[in-house]
Amino acid sequence: MPSFVVVIPARYASTRFPGKPLAELDGKPMVAHVVDRARESGALEVVVATDDSRIANAVSACDCAVAMTRTDHATGTDRIAEVVTQRGWNDDVIVVNAQGDEPLLPPALIRNVAGTLEEHTDAAIATTCHPIDNAAEFLDKNAVKVVFDAHGYALYFSRAPIPWPRDDFSIETSRLPDGLPAYRHIGIYAYRCAFLREYSALQPAAIERFESLEQLRALANGYRIAVSVTAQAPPPGIDTPNDLDRVRGKTAPL
Repeated sequence: MPSFVVVIPARYASTRFPGKPLAELDGKPMVAHVVDRARESGALEVVVATDDSRIANAVSACDCAVAMTRTDHATGTDRIAEVVTQRGWNDDVIVVNAQGDEPLLPPALIRNVAGTLEEHTDAAIATTCHPIDNAAEFLDKNAVKVVFDAHGYALYFSRAPIPWPRDDFSIETSRLPDGLPAYRHIGIYAYRCAFLREYSALQPAAIERFESLEQLRALANGYRIAVSVTAQAPPPGIDTPNDLDRVRGKTAPL
């Protein structure tokens, strides 16, 4: 059983769904369900990071710790780094980022990504992925792909289809060739606090800006990211009110 804490970033502002963390889901705010999933993972401590007093009050009502953070953070990673400073966690503490709009996030996935980082002592970050089994998903620019080396460390993340099967796709692109190591990145991360203290000082990388993928900042600056493979994708998060209706009644522990 890995030793880790969970930080749940939860902002009120959202272009498509303002106030999303407070949306009612099976009798309580959405963010409270994410807190439940984090607690079920075996985390030593669960903290919700927010910049809004309404979310802070809702989280306090479910007896969870709250960290009030600045409103001007450029990324969720920067917000988590502020929490690390506030809480005074040691450099070797493992922090898992569980997003506040994923009430169906499997607790085992939270625990497993923490375990991946604990096992890879020379990595600063750990994340996970699942196999891609169809060409449409492989070619979808909204599906982030990852390639990794023989030891499970990320080589690159991209919205482009990587690795590109040159010979097979010169014939047809409607199916993936057998054996293609195509993996879709799942956006859950575990970090070492030492890295989070350094992250905000890193200059954004060109590849990060063009791909719009903040994990590329770490790779561009020489930090290692350990990647585990899970058999299937976790349930999707909630981006719109329609998504909320879709998951109502499905928030029991997984």
